[in-house]
Amino acid sequence: QVQLVESGGGLVQAGGSLRLSCAASGRTFSSYFMGWFRQAPGKEREFVAKITWSGGSTDYADSVKGRFTISRDNAKNTVYLQMNNLKPEDTAVYYCAASRLYYGDSGAQYQYWGQGTQVTVSS
Repeated sequence: QVQLVESGGGLVQAGGSLRLSCAASGRTFSSYFMGWFRQAPGKEREFVAKITWSGGSTDYADSVKGRFTISRDNAKNTVYLQMNNLKPEDTAVYYCAASRLYYGDSGAQYQYWGQGTQVTVSS
């Protein structure tokens, strides 16, 4: 069982940066694939980024590629999402998620979710 708690959201102007953190409980954090997803008002949840157990491989949605960076520190049981050059369309609630089996882009492949953190980008 993994419990996830996101932090770091807030209000930022377009072009600014934020770093989200997701702290995980449990001693098996390093055995989970981790992902970030987001959901904007009136829209479906969408994949943002994912990272393998070791952090050796990452992948991103096309909409954030080149602007966002996912990373993890297994010693701190934490995964990060560095978001640069933020745009108003990045406004959403951001969720981190953990998967024991799948390195996927679908939310259905992730078993554990945090409560979410709001990111608002003003124009």
